[in-house]
Amino acid sequence: MGIRRVITVPAVAATLAFTALLGSSTGAEGTARTWFTSWAESQQGPARVTLHHQSLRMVTHLSQGGDAIRVRLQNTFGPGPVTVDEVTAGLSAGRAAVLEPRPVTFGGSAAVTVPAGGDVWSDDTPLTTAPDQDVTISMYVAGRAVPGQHSAALRDNYLTPPGSGSHVADPRGTAYTRKVTATYLVSAVDVHNPALKGTVAAFGSSVVDGIGSTNCGHGCTRPGADRRWTDDLARRLVAELPRDEQLAVANAGIGGTTSAASCPKLPRWARGLDAMSRLDRDVLALHGVTAVIFYDGTNDLGYGCRATPVLTSYRQAFQRLHDVGIKVYVVPSTPRRSYTAQNNRDRRTIGLFVRRGHNCSGTCDGVVDFTRVLADPVAPDRINPAFDNGDGLHANMAGQQALARVIDLRMLAGR
Repeated sequence: MGIRRVITVPAVAATLAFTALLGSSTGAEGTARTWFTSWAESQQGPARVTLHHQSLRMVTHLSQGGDAIRVRLQNTFGPGPVTVDEVTAGLSAGRAAVLEPRPVTFGGSAAVTVPAGGDVWSDDTPLTTAPDQDVTISMYVAGRAVPGQHSAALRDNYLTPPGSGSHVADPRGTAYTRKVTATYLVSAVDVHNPALKGTVAAFGSSVVDGIGSTNCGHGCTRPGADRRWTDDLARRLVAELPRDEQLAVANAGIGGTTSAASCPKLPRWARGLDAMSRLDRDVLALHGVTAVIFYDGTNDLGYGCRATPVLTSYRQAFQRLHDVGIKVYVVPSTPRRSYTAQNNRDRRTIGLFVRRGHNCSGTCDGVVDFTRVLADPVAPDRINPAFDNGDGLHANMAGQQALARVIDLRMLAGR
């Protein structure tokens, strides 16, 4: 048996820095962009599972394709380092099956250790992909580890039983007998596509995350995956923009998060997930980002914040993004059934700030007005019943599609 070489972060630092430079939208060195983040899910905490001598299969949905991919493994909230002993990637063949899984390496090694609080990007992996296509990332963890996760995958992912060994090269997927509704370890997939002009990152709370998108109505049997407004936006961009203006979309939504850092009723689990705490790892660490659709602040009001700290956090976040050349398009806070009269007064104050000049009183680059779509015309502080997921806050599948349709693609393309 050969000696297995495990790469740690310092050993691949130069490689990772070089690949990040090639795909970055923030560098001033003038390097042509060729890598763009085509799918993302932001991590928010440790998984409630301990992996041991078993395999994981995480399904990612690309907004744009290319001729190669790179994968980001993340362990921001893991209690300890996670050694991933083998990784493969391939086009999904439905459920846990994969077409021709091929090895993914890290600094030339099959294995990599992702430190607690850290992340790693893989080497380039040749794989031809198309927009609106699923790519499955399979990982084998030989030791014991608690991985970081994004809790609302809004689709099924898959695990083999503990002790079952490596099945990353198995195309059939029959060994993956357990379904999970979270995404473990994988937090972004890049595509190599020099024809793309940028990545639009949607950033914010559960409305961005896509809660409600699996609800297509009573008796509906259509699949619920990949029906978030960001998925529908990606399909619009592919279908409606000229070939020389194509953009990818990356979702950086986390349910329950805030824009401001210190709302009085902020739950313990949400601390450290405010806008400024997340921007660097969840937006600026992605590749080719040229614009952000910013939707945050609704939970702030529910957690006891008034308008002033929310607006202060807006200015800080918008300036951070502008400092690295990223345009910011802001969504005014949308209706919420549970808001008090004071919450609604603060919501209107925030909305006035955002809509003034159509540029957040001179601090952002444009407005994406979801309220115009979601508000009940009879009771404008509530969601239109036709689009209500049932919780008075989130849009159902029809509402998600309506949100995607209201976004001005010319604005995102920089016209």
